[in-house]
Amino acid sequence: MKWQWRTALLLACIAFFAGTSVARADEVPVVTGEHWTKSSPEVKKAYLIGIANMLQVETAYFGANPPTDAQSFVPRMVKGLRGQTLDTVRDALDRWYGSNSAQLQRPVIETIWFEVVVPGLKKPN
Repeated sequence: MKWQWRTALLLACIAFFAGTSVARADEVPVVTGEHWTKSSPEVKKAYLIGIANMLQVETAYFGANPPTDAQSFVPRMVKGLRGQTLDTVRDALDRWYGSNSAQLQRPVIETIWFEVVVPGLKKPN
């Protein structure tokens, strides 16, 4: 189990560092449902670990002075994902793309936002 997590983390780090070279906005690859549905469970988990790490880094960076909702989506995303795990988000994405195969061009991050985060924001604290 630890080996799988280390492998997933390594893949997430490789993906992160491969994407950190100087790139114009039109060169940044967008992961879509087409990529998602063709990916292995390990690659899917690595993608989600990368997003989770980004959220954790920004949250730690701002500490006790988080940005407002107008300045960053991160506080809302963290709140909307509360109670979720990597597996529950992966399963939700698998179900959504499985039920909406005509929308495979929809970016995965958009699907996470509208299908997981937004409903999570509506839940009582």
